[in-house]
Amino acid sequence: MSQVLHTPPQAPAPAPAPAADDLAALAARHGLSVSGARPSLPEYVRQLWARRHFITAFATAKLTAQYSQAKLGQVWQVMTPLLNAAVYYFIFGVLLGTKHGVPDYIPFLVTGVFIWTFTQSSIMAGTRAISGNLGLVRALHFPRAALPLSFCLQQLQQLLFSMGALVVILLCFGVPVGVSWLLALPALFLQFTFNAGVSMVMARMGAKTPDIAQLMPFVLRTWMYVSGVMWSIDKLAQKDSLPHVVTLALAANPAAVYIDLMRFALIDSFHASQLPTHVWALAVGWALVAGVGGFIYFWKAEETYGRG
Repeated sequence: MSQVLHTPPQAPAPAPAPAADDLAALAARHGLSVSGARPSLPEYVRQLWARRHFITAFATAKLTAQYSQAKLGQVWQVMTPLLNAAVYYFIFGVLLGTKHGVPDYIPFLVTGVFIWTFTQSSIMAGTRAISGNLGLVRALHFPRAALPLSFCLQQLQQLLFSMGALVVILLCFGVPVGVSWLLALPALFLQFTFNAGVSMVMARMGAKTPDIAQLMPFVLRTWMYVSGVMWSIDKLAQKDSLPHVVTLALAANPAAVYIDLMRFALIDSFHASQLPTHVWALAVGWALVAGVGGFIYFWKAEETYGRG
């Protein structure tokens, strides 16, 4: 018997995959858009404003939970900067003698520590805003800028809570209540805007490179030492040991600008002559550069957060 060999039928060749442009046109024709695509800047601002209640509630919840495991609870919001001020007073005021020639040194120091802590904590929290909340970022769709903004708002709430202790210290050391205290409100608003902008820059960088969070304490500690928290930039500027350009850079340092504005507002012995030239213009300029620039920088990477 002859064996008949049957050739299996050939499978039809696969149809060519549609081009990416064709898929984009098809999706647009049916009203589809890329999931998680970055909205326009005005639309992003609108979405962020629509979630303002979430930002406030998230900040308040974080602040409440921060010390929930400690026996003293919310008292640590005041104790932490006060203990830092006590350590700095002993090291810099007593051992290094920076208190000499500075009137009302303890109010001067405590005000600097409280205001610096606001900036330091905001930036540190912002650095981990995305990388430390990946579960939330991947589970829900919302403008990611809500996270660094809520952390900055949390630090502002903590500062306002501890300002009561600052007022008591000022009164105990003979600093009278004055109309100039009202200047603290615009100064804090400008500082909050600056802090939020820098926090958004660090949030984007921290989302891509989480190791930055390990480096930031060293950067912030160095920044603190050149910001006049424990010593007077004005007294240093009166000496000839530093080049003039260095003293100008120290005075224009944004952290020093906001600290000096708060000292000028709250301490009557801190006079306008101790402020850098055009201090309010500097404060507004830093707030606009950091706030607007940081927001745009963060928005440009909106669709990359939580991926990879």
